[in-house]
Amino acid sequence: MRTLLFLLRKEFLQIFRDKLIIRMIFIMPVMQLLILPNAANFEMKNILLSIVDHDHSEYSKKLIDKITASGYFKLVNSSQSYDEALKQIEQDKADLIIEIPANFEVDIIKENQSNLMISANAINGQTAGLAISYSNSIIREFNSLIRTDWIVQPRLNPLPTIEITSSNWFNPKMNYKFFIVPGVLGLLVTLVGFILTALNIVKEKESGTIEQLNVTPIKKYQFILGKLIPFWVIGMFVMTIGFVVSFIFYGIFPEGSFIVGYLFAGVYLIAILGFGLLTSTFAETQQQAMFIAYFFMMIFVLLGGLFSPIENMPDWAKVLTYINPVSYLIEVMRMLVLKGSSFWDLRFHFLIVLGFAIFFNSLAIFKYKKTV
Repeated sequence: MRTLLFLLRKEFLQIFRDKLIIRMIFIMPVMQLLILPNAANFEMKNILLSIVDHDHSEYSKKLIDKITASGYFKLVNSSQSYDEALKQIEQDKADLIIEIPANFEVDIIKENQSNLMISANAINGQTAGLAISYSNSIIREFNSLIRTDWIVQPRLNPLPTIEITSSNWFNPKMNYKFFIVPGVLGLLVTLVGFILTALNIVKEKESGTIEQLNVTPIKKYQFILGKLIPFWVIGMFVMTIGFVVSFIFYGIFPEGSFIVGYLFAGVYLIAILGFGLLTSTFAETQQQAMFIAYFFMMIFVLLGGLFSPIENMPDWAKVLTYINPVSYLIEVMRMLVLKGSSFWDLRFHFLIVLGFAIFFNSLAIFKYKKTV
């Protein structure tokens, strides 16, 4: 026990001597929580719109007003021809073209139908798809309003009517930040826990102090615990900073229990710290450790469900998410913050992450070569 305490004292002193790491621990979570949720936002607004109106009728003006008033589109150009509007897209000055044909109003009134042409810049397929989806929805709503105006309602309606109302559970205002912030918080805990520990043993190798530790009677598990516990404390501290920043700047307060959240984060950190220590046992230099850490972090993030839902991934990618510990943390953080899930709701997540913790740390202890 005394040996472990001496190791912990050494590690904490070593960490706090590095002024840059201290600044990163305090500043990095705050900056990333302020920047990423505002930058990584899939709620598209201000889509650049070019209108080609060949009709100039009352209906065409109402349609244009309805599209621009939706908040999703920003009218940047009213062209006289489709070719002129197409040049706006080619010059990246417009994202979408809506061409209203001549006799648009007349065809609706006399023929009960009319055609519109929508053209989107599909270099970014996701942006184009959302822009077309938004415009189609607005046009359908416009069509319904026109039909409603034409129907003469009787003073007494003898037919029964069904009124449909909807409510959004867990995120009533459909605020995207309430969805992305818990995921970013999970990512920050992972970054601090994984990368710092991945560099730790390698730093000892490069400085030569690992040789001095190897000839001491310190047990392998004591050595791993001495490396793991300080960064576990730092990871929990980063999570606390994240909760405070989320509440102050976004008004996000977890619906679930803080105790359950910290308990899961504690188990998760043991797993990810073990993986970081395992990585550092394979690398001989900090540069190698950084490349390995960067490789795995990219996979963890892209397959973690932070930016794209796991349900939308191909089948082979869904299989990989089962062995991605980050996906479990992101899901649990969202369930705690938005749904208020209990420990019982998260029991399988706990068991899986506990399995990761046992596996990674056991392998790290086994892989660490100590010579006496």
